[in-house]
Amino acid sequence: MTVDFIFDLLNQFLPSFSGNGFLLLFAMLIPCLILFGFITIYALVVIYAELKISSFIQDKVGPMGQGFGFHAGKWGLLQPVADALKLLTKEDITKEISLNKKIIGVGETGLDFYYNNSDKDSQIKSFKSHIDAAAQLNVPLIVHSRNAENETYELLKKSKCHKILMHCFTGSDSFAENLIPLGAYFSASGIITFSNSKSLQETFKKIPLDKLLIETDSPFLAPVPMRGKKNEPSYIQYTLNKLADLKNINKSELDKITTNNFNQLFF
Repeated sequence: MTVDFIFDLLNQFLPSFSGNGFLLLFAMLIPCLILFGFITIYALVVIYAELKISSFIQDKVGPMGQGFGFHAGKWGLLQPVADALKLLTKEDITKEISLNKKIIGVGETGLDFYYNNSDKDSQIKSFKSHIDAAAQLNVPLIVHSRNAENETYELLKKSKCHKILMHCFTGSDSFAENLIPLGAYFSASGIITFSNSKSLQETFKKIPLDKLLIETDSPFLAPVPMRGKKNEPSYIQYTLNKLADLKNINKSELDKITTNNFNQLFF
């Protein structure tokens, strides 16, 4: 992608920002220009383009819920962006969601101590803001947790958030057992079809049917037999089939149950 094309994209998208949105973008761009130049700008453009594409699709095909949030644990070398987005407070999140009826949840957010892309204190601070926003708005909190089970549980236990979705859940038996009394739902991804995920498969066997959802996490984690390919929504059938086998239930029945669970959680 050329620099000229990047600036064409910026010229196209910048007019859609106003007020706090423009200030937030401006705050993000300054440290990026200083430390990482056009590479980081390119990353920001891609992120914003994804948001614009999502909005475009919803306008064309009808209602499709979104989550709104910032996952501080995924930025890696874009730490200046993470620092700038500390401006994303509980008040920012609640205001954005209140103004957009298409946003039905807070997140994806959470803690990821596996890669240590962002320092733990920053991740925890960001996660708390998202938890408080979800509690205030009474909307689901979409949680990513990796190598952070104790910290994630303690923060959720102390919160007033009662609608929790553990996105792409890969946690332990004890983690799931602790989260169930908090009202958490657990989303199974293509990982449950992998041959090296026996422990996770056993965990999903124990999770109650009324707490289960299924997801793609597209474009990642394509299930067997599509593993290694770019994931897509049509592949969710393979995750459904595997989960039905684990739960010893007809896949059509599980399809209805997980759909109902989604509607119970989000609507």
